[in-house]
Amino acid sequence: MSLEPALIVELLLLGCFTGFLAGLLGIGGGMIMVPFITYILTQRGINDSLAVKMAIATSMATIIFTSLSSVRSHHKRGTVMWPLVGRLAPGIVLGSMVASLGAFTAVKGQYLALFFALFVGFSAFQMMRNVKPKPSRSLPGPGGQFGAGGLIGFLSGMVGAGGAFISVPFMTWCNVPMHNAISTAAALGFPIAVANVTGYIISGMSAQGLPEGALGYIFLPALLVIATASVIVAPLGVRAAHALPVAKLKRIFSVLLFGLAAYMLKKGLGL
Repeated sequence: MSLEPALIVELLLLGCFTGFLAGLLGIGGGMIMVPFITYILTQRGINDSLAVKMAIATSMATIIFTSLSSVRSHHKRGTVMWPLVGRLAPGIVLGSMVASLGAFTAVKGQYLALFFALFVGFSAFQMMRNVKPKPSRSLPGPGGQFGAGGLIGFLSGMVGAGGAFISVPFMTWCNVPMHNAISTAAALGFPIAVANVTGYIISGMSAQGLPEGALGYIFLPALLVIATASVIVAPLGVRAAHALPVAKLKRIFSVLLFGLAAYMLKKGLGL
């Protein structure tokens, strides 16, 4: 599959959009990229099942770069909770490897699309409800944080996202301020992405029907273009994140997720 001018433009626009969202919402752009990359690949002759898997893997690979860009900006503002990142990371790496090396390969692409749609829709619903945590609730102990990290890593690996769709609600539920939760989620995106990408490359080496330019399940031309654009734009999203009120951030997050869940539900059902 060649990088014709029209494809380059599509990927550049996608990279700018997702890079801005990575900084704004700490989501690494994965929730946005998966549906769009799936569409781009299917329009160029890749079958639906393989397109979904490649979209998830390629989306995750871009998060390696966007998370570094956005977390640098968040760190300058002093809002990343680094001790919490250190406690969640071991579980995240383990959960990510279990997903990308095992479950991801075994599950058909259509089922992954359905899983993506249902889980993202649920996440959007929870965010829109804006349920207030009990004032006394706090983060769990080391064992609980390891378990939470494992769940975040596993589910992220199955849907190709940086984990903020779970980690942001989890942290705010535990009374972590929204801006700190977004910043910390951006930092968590890096170990999530590195662990899952390693698994996608290894597990995808034996996949059939991969297009030219694929490394395992990762489509390298798309990764190059999207990552370049998103890294440049991500700091603008960070600036916006610290200027907008919390309620508006949650509303933006939930509306975007509902729309993308609907598209992937359609792909999973073969409509």
